[in-house]
Amino acid sequence: MALRPVQVNIKALDAPAVGRFWAEALGWTAYFPGVTSYVGPAGGLVWPDPTHVGIDVVPVPEPKTATKNRLHLDLATTSATHQAELVERLRAHGATPVDIGQGDMPWTVLADPEGNEFCVLEPREVYRDTGPIAAIVVDCADPRAMARFWGAAIDWTVHEVADDHATLRSAKAVGPYLEFIRTPDMKTVPDRVHLDLLPHPGDDQAAEVARLRALGATDLDLGQGEVPWTCLTDPEGHEFCVLAPY
Repeated sequence: MALRPVQVNIKALDAPAVGRFWAEALGWTAYFPGVTSYVGPAGGLVWPDPTHVGIDVVPVPEPKTATKNRLHLDLATTSATHQAELVERLRAHGATPVDIGQGDMPWTVLADPEGNEFCVLEPREVYRDTGPIAAIVVDCADPRAMARFWGAAIDWTVHEVADDHATLRSAKAVGPYLEFIRTPDMKTVPDRVHLDLLPHPGDDQAAEVARLRALGATDLDLGQGEVPWTCLTDPEGHEFCVLAPY
């Protein structure tokens, strides 16, 4: 048994607008199947996508606070020209530069129209085949512990583990990496961005949730009430949801 990451969940005051922004950022399409706005590859809504991790933008009444999200996206580029053009295009669509203390780095830190941070990376060989999302990046205190938990929780392969970082990727070597980066700041408030996981067909959602609890996950009550998904946190308090099998 194992779960697969199927989407990055982003909370927003104006979900359709944020969905359209991310569609522009990724060169994908914003779909509006119901209350949420789903962003996935062009050509028609396919969920779950067999290759990519999509984005699901969920409307909420509260704006983002000044606190930096502990999960963000890194966007891949193919050349210095592509990087510069993407930054310019996204700024024209409402992205703003953000200073999170990164200093003089070859990547550009921006925020989407509601303040969710992301990075436009310089070209890197490791991300040449990921698609537009190079990595889903999570700040943490202990990358080794995160690799142990997430390596057991999901059906992705652990690639690197060190004191300051750990990386996982789909065993099929497609789509983005999941990266845990050691940072000094601690989590203090619920994030605006989290991962949604999905059981494989035929697997039992309740059994998967019980397995995650045994690995160190904790139940999370955000006032969600009776819903078909289960909200949990990993051992460092990062929120995630286990969706009902489709």
